[in-house]
Amino acid sequence: MEYAKNILETIGNTPLVKINKLAEELPCLVLAKYETFNPGNSVKDRMALKMIEDAEADGRLKPGGTIVEGTSGNTGMGLALAAIVKGYKMICVTTDKQSKEKVDILKAVGSEVHVCPTNVAPEDPRSYYSTAKRLGEEIPNAWYVNQYDNPSNAVAHYESTGPEIWKQTAGKVTHFVVGVGTGGTISGVGKYLKEQNPNVKVWGVDTYGSVFKKYHETGIFDENEIYPYVTEGIGEDILPKNVDFSIIDGFTKVTDKDAAIYTQRLSKEEGMFLGNSAGAAMKGVLQLKEHFTKDDVVVVLFHDHGSRYVGKMYNDDWMRKMGYIE
Repeated sequence: MEYAKNILETIGNTPLVKINKLAEELPCLVLAKYETFNPGNSVKDRMALKMIEDAEADGRLKPGGTIVEGTSGNTGMGLALAAIVKGYKMICVTTDKQSKEKVDILKAVGSEVHVCPTNVAPEDPRSYYSTAKRLGEEIPNAWYVNQYDNPSNAVAHYESTGPEIWKQTAGKVTHFVVGVGTGGTISGVGKYLKEQNPNVKVWGVDTYGSVFKKYHETGIFDENEIYPYVTEGIGEDILPKNVDFSIIDGFTKVTDKDAAIYTQRLSKEEGMFLGNSAGAAMKGVLQLKEHFTKDDVVVVLFHDHGSRYVGKMYNDDWMRKMGYIE
């Protein structure tokens, strides 16, 4: 009989799927690493489990403890699934720009959810960074995960996502393109792929309102670059320790409008019902067209599932209200 002993054993080994219509203008083969096949419907299941296992191993997370994390939704989901199986309490701290579906989904898997204002500085006591850190300190027997600076985040992708992509492409991958938020995925996968073949190019997809692209190109952390944006799950107003800029060959920025439109197009033209960051990643690949040749194999990672965005990018009334469609 073939079965997983619990839901956590189904994490990883996600398929690679060819992009057809949306990649017609590109000379190369474009393959999507389709992370919604994870049980929590996102790439974050991988690092959530790894961060918990490493914290258990070194005693930061003790039996019966409470896990506290600031999350845009997907890391919280991965942590919540592991918390259920392993017997921990889960507290998620998120922002008011996240979709209602994300908050409802976190509650559905037994998490306590605190919603904080988006439009405050990271060091503001009301910010979701500060609130998560404070709860981690105040609650007895609690462990604050801090996915941004927790090295287990990138290690998870070095140990699983990177090797899977290398094996699935038979070592033929030439470019890896992915949206960057905490930096764990791009840094872990990028490090593994460049160790196998130093010529692999690693590209980050950033959003307008985020600091990554300018910082990578100039070394300047420009606060004037920071302003609120709609795209969820990528970009930052901080520099997480998990972003290893030395592994990244470059960034391309995608507008909120393009990210939303391409999220819909992936669904309607490829049958890929995905989240907002997948639309950004797909548009990012198209913007990098001049870097690809006919022999290249481009792998783009699609983070999460469309069910989290039904009230936003998949709602034409919302799209019209935002000015994204006529």
